[in-house]
Amino acid sequence: MEKIELKPAIVFEMFAKINAVPRPSKREEKMIAFLKSFGESLGLETMVDETGNVLIRKPASAGMESRPTVILQSHMDMVCEKNNDVDFDFDRDAIQTYIDGEWMKAKGTTLGADDGIGCAMEMAILTDNRLRHGPLECVFTRDEETGLTGAEGMQPGFMTGSMLINLDSEDEGELFVSCAGGCRTTATFRFTPEAAPTGSFFLTLAIKGLTGGHSGDDIEKKRANANKLLARFLYDGMKKYGLRLSDIQAGGLHNAIPREASCLVAIPVKYKEQVRVDWNVFAADVEEEFSVTEPSMQFLLESAEVAPTVFPEDVSCRLITALQAVDNGVYAMCQDISLVETSSNLASIRQTEPGTVLVTTSQRSSLMSNRHNMAHTIAAVFELAGAEVETGEGYPGWAMNPKSEILRIAREQYVKLFHKEPVVRGIHAGLECGLFSEKYPGLDMVSFGPTLRGVHSPDERLLIPTVDMVWRHLLAILENV
Repeated sequence: MEKIELKPAIVFEMFAKINAVPRPSKREEKMIAFLKSFGESLGLETMVDETGNVLIRKPASAGMESRPTVILQSHMDMVCEKNNDVDFDFDRDAIQTYIDGEWMKAKGTTLGADDGIGCAMEMAILTDNRLRHGPLECVFTRDEETGLTGAEGMQPGFMTGSMLINLDSEDEGELFVSCAGGCRTTATFRFTPEAAPTGSFFLTLAIKGLTGGHSGDDIEKKRANANKLLARFLYDGMKKYGLRLSDIQAGGLHNAIPREASCLVAIPVKYKEQVRVDWNVFAADVEEEFSVTEPSMQFLLESAEVAPTVFPEDVSCRLITALQAVDNGVYAMCQDISLVETSSNLASIRQTEPGTVLVTTSQRSSLMSNRHNMAHTIAAVFELAGAEVETGEGYPGWAMNPKSEILRIAREQYVKLFHKEPVVRGIHAGLECGLFSEKYPGLDMVSFGPTLRGVHSPDERLLIPTVDMVWRHLLAILENV
């Protein structure tokens, strides 16, 4: 197979430089220093605010000084997920990329194209003085993935442009003009562990190899949630054999559909063969349910050493029952367009220390009232189960501006370049545009980017030809503002 050309070369060159810099969410110090040094090396005005957001200003091309200032914005952090069998330190190691046909991927980890490819485009524009554009502000926000805290901490006045192009979308040919708001609801179960009943037999149950994905943008794609699958079996086992939890480590990041879940359980020894039979039947049923979307799922059951303690019977019962009952997935669709309006994701269930289990869920909605309702629905289940429940303030959505000038230009230039209409839509995920719309009322915004798949998982991949398409589109917009 002929090797695909990485075009534009300058963008992929910048992306390689970015992927050599560790940038986990909330630990972006090395990336902040890298961007600051980059801007200063070009002789451009470079600023870092108190939160750690970086802004680099580039003057207008000759004759375009009177054009409106356009803000280009991407987030510098990345989701750090890897396969369990991969030895990789996200605080130290460079992302290892490779080409597979038309796709760029990483070896066993997230690729970092979300949103490293947006950052790379900004850096390429800052570097290339042959381009035609008005005044530019290139903004790189920190910690988008775990709470949008970079955008949240940005003070009004840091950015001065009147139009903003967010480069953090994942489908070339789509222009995003609104996004969902979101919040996180956590439930904490506290208890005193107790000795396992006499005659207990211990087993490790694990579900692996699921597709996973973004808990907003992929929530309607009928992908299995490993936590909910495990809860289904635990609930049945609790009823049939008096199953008791001893430990649970399931799921991961709040904004990722869980790909793996495991737990340690105790059952009366007389049921040990029946559990194996039921587990195999359960696995076959689930594989049939998700035969299209989950072709690689694995169900593992192994005998385990006797653990010193288990959860008290009532705690194990209340936790398992809540996990079975709690909503997960799409809750409501929009009334006017074919888009998810409201959803919830059962993100992680972890015994953080003996006697404490923390359950993390995330809710999203394009309607603030239904976001509150969804969070209350989740909270009510865990409150009934006796947990301590807390819902964070979350972040706002971004409402469509029907009179958007930047959207008009983006749409017009797309048609000129590619002779087809782009899709104009909203996204069921949090974009920093939601926070910018609060802090900068009247800021005219649009979001687009090259095609990504499998984001927030080690299956993340970037469709290489779409990078050049987005690059050409972006340059055309800047030249015609």
